[in-house]
Amino acid sequence: MRLSFYGMVWLSLLLLPGHAAAQEIPEDGPAPVMAEDGVIDLDAVVVAGVQPGPGLWKVRHGDHLLYILGTQSPLPKNMTWRSDEVTQALQVADEVLGSPNVTVDADVGFFGRLTLLPSALKAAKNPDGQKLQDVLPADVYARWSVLKRRYMGRDGGVEKKRPVIAAYQLYIEALSDAGLREGGVINPVIDVALKQRKMKRTPTLLKINVDDPRAALADFRNESLTPEGLACFSKTLDLIESDLPRVAARANAWAVGDWTALQSGARQDWQQACASAWFNTETARKRGLSDIEARLQRHWMQVAEGALQKNGITFATLPVWSLVKPGGYLAALQAKGYEVEAPE
Repeated sequence: MRLSFYGMVWLSLLLLPGHAAAQEIPEDGPAPVMAEDGVIDLDAVVVAGVQPGPGLWKVRHGDHLLYILGTQSPLPKNMTWRSDEVTQALQVADEVLGSPNVTVDADVGFFGRLTLLPSALKAAKNPDGQKLQDVLPADVYARWSVLKRRYMGRDGGVEKKRPVIAAYQLYIEALSDAGLREGGVINPVIDVALKQRKMKRTPTLLKINVDDPRAALADFRNESLTPEGLACFSKTLDLIESDLPRVAARANAWAVGDWTALQSGARQDWQQACASAWFNTETARKRGLSDIEARLQRHWMQVAEGALQKNGITFATLPVWSLVKPGGYLAALQAKGYEVEAPE
């Protein structure tokens, strides 16, 4: 059976989702304001209420049509998505493709998976009982302490977590304070439409086999902080200290359907640093967890092209950044000769 090793370790240990989680941030946006404690205050108003979201991209193959919704995370936590165009497309779609993701297969069975959970939880902590203060440079830990006090208070447990995991937990808390959240806006709308039609998403999962997940967890538990992990941690602090206004501006752009703002000036340094922190570990390299981004795109293209060939109408979701970046999914579809039409 499929073991969610990716979820139990790199995802629950905080690999960003669905590639997740780390989004690039536009260079423009309101100027930040410095607070007394040295942390930059959010100076952007996060939209609320009913919002239209972005329009759909259309990919044509003769009279066959693929609708693509560009997804974004985080989004304003007090918005309600007016999803008329998406709902209408879902009502007539012959097939709905899931977002690109990774699953790791291992033949351990249900009870085997349960026995791995304690090992996965141990792997979330620093080796040898170390705390963040023991593994981080003093200046970086000082920055962490200021932000932790501001957003997390007296949470002592997080000090035992690996830096990349601790930084992500801090990021989630900072998002909430800024009026933003991960998830809870897009998928519920799609789930309702699929349930009404008694349909399920066609998975576009890239499957990677791990022969011995217990050994993989043991290897990972012994790994120390790498330069890539430190870069991820530091860039997460950079984002929280100075870039939350731009995160909010990007969330607002999706909510109001401003594709120009969504596409312009995207920056990926944080995302790339944190992806490297996981996939450049020795544990990941030994088990073929490399070149994931390109492999995900190739696999999705294979599934999507098959759907375009057989279906009159197909619906798919793709993260905005991977959709529109140079060499991304839209560029790959155009290179294959498909006609691509931007949202109105």
